[in-house]
Amino acid sequence: MTVPPPPWRSAPRRRAAKPVLSQASIVRAALIVLDDEGFDAVTMRRIAQELETGPASLYAHVSNKDELAELMLDTVLADIRIPEPDPARWDEQVKELVRDQIQVMAAHRGIARIAWDIAVPVTPNSLKQGEAMLALLRAGGLSLKQATFAGDALSLYAKAYAYEASGWTWGEIDQAEAGERGRQMVAYMRSLPAESFPNLLQVGEFFSAETAKERLEFALEAFVAGLKAMAGN
Repeated sequence: MTVPPPPWRSAPRRRAAKPVLSQASIVRAALIVLDDEGFDAVTMRRIAQELETGPASLYAHVSNKDELAELMLDTVLADIRIPEPDPARWDEQVKELVRDQIQVMAAHRGIARIAWDIAVPVTPNSLKQGEAMLALLRAGGLSLKQATFAGDALSLYAKAYAYEASGWTWGEIDQAEAGERGRQMVAYMRSLPAESFPNLLQVGEFFSAETAKERLEFALEAFVAGLKAMAGN
């Protein structure tokens, strides 16, 4: 016969079971570390601490940090909606896709850096993004060669813009240092002869945090307008 424990004894506490280790759980933990501490903190040891396991156990699911970086980027890119090409508004769709790419990369600390460091990402979602951009550009009448070159240029611009935006958003750019450098640049530019640089000495007002979005939209408008003029030629 089993005798129940007396009521003054507390029942033994059971430790919550650890989540099953998987590639997806490792990537999620890596993104948490990335957002909280930056890319340099994303190590197998640090992620293992986040998951309450040993570093060696991670290698059964991820071969190294380079592979992990690709998987992190791929997970973030999954948040971008893939549009159905519409020849009537392909130009707007191209701009929307670039904006979305910039937004998701800038939303995670260090992701734009990863995207920039990976020359040609070939993960599932990066491939879907590349195919989507080519499909939109082809819907606008561009040849495959034209669409390829245009897609490459737009991808580079999106990564570069997101990289810079991330630096400001996540504090990776020292604002005090940048401000001091800016003041030094203004003083230096003002010391230059106006007759030698009549245009360059007047552009300072157009470079600020307030004009960042306007500059992005201008670049997209100019680029897409050029593509529309080029289509069919």
